[in-house]
Amino acid sequence: MAVFGFQQVDVFSTEPLKGNPLAVVIGADGLTDVQMAAFANWTNLSETTFLLAPTSPEADYRVRIFTPETELPFAGHPTLGTCHVWLAAGGMPKADEVVQECDIGLVRIRRDSGRLAFAAPPLRRSGAVEPEVLARIALGLGVAPEAIVASQRIENGPPWIGVMLRSRAEVLALTPDFAALSGLIIGVVAPWDPSREGRDAQFEVRAFIPGSAVTEDPVTGSLNAGIAQWLIGAGIAPPSYIASQGTTLGRAGRVHVDQIGADIWIAGAVVTCVEGTVRL
Repeated sequence: MAVFGFQQVDVFSTEPLKGNPLAVVIGADGLTDVQMAAFANWTNLSETTFLLAPTSPEADYRVRIFTPETELPFAGHPTLGTCHVWLAAGGMPKADEVVQECDIGLVRIRRDSGRLAFAAPPLRRSGAVEPEVLARIALGLGVAPEAIVASQRIENGPPWIGVMLRSRAEVLALTPDFAALSGLIIGVVAPWDPSREGRDAQFEVRAFIPGSAVTEDPVTGSLNAGIAQWLIGAGIAPPSYIASQGTTLGRAGRVHVDQIGADIWIAGAVVTCVEGTVRL
């Protein structure tokens, strides 16, 4: 048994307990795959990450990302949360941007007005959603097929399918049938009405992951990255906007999206909630 540095942080919120929690084990190179998977299963958070020495000469650090059930090649809130912990532990980037190594490749991260932002990785799969899959999604969400006004495959590691509804109220009212959605992971988005809902955000997002320990993710960086690439690319969203997520779970997540040149950056605040050591 060895002792490792440990932090639990809250991502996409300036206020503790209002974002998406992440457990981070520091200096985890000595852990086996089995130990990492077991600890992630024990934390029972949507993701747990392990900070490792990089294998790429371009990277500042390497990260492995685990859900309670499996390992992910990439995820958004673990990217920002792990970078926050690496910097807090004294990490010094080789250049202006931090470069994270993970299974999807190298991910660039920049510090932006008190927030961290990652450059959305290229989509592994995009394009139209098959009609039979879309019909199954409508059934599982409990909405009429015509309530889905747009849809897109937005796979960037996790195999997200994005669907758009007409209003924030429709998104917040969803009570999915997770059995009907088994095998799919769904991101739902709709615009805010500024006249009724204010200008704190421009879109509402929910993330549904049937069959997982966390069936609704509080605030999801990878999903918001895919949604941004889809909506901005289609001219549905402006080059800069804020997405709200986690409302129905009592959270107040805010995801800041900015297109700068060819890159789409996904930004959020990170706050440390727990700091200490873990014995594994």
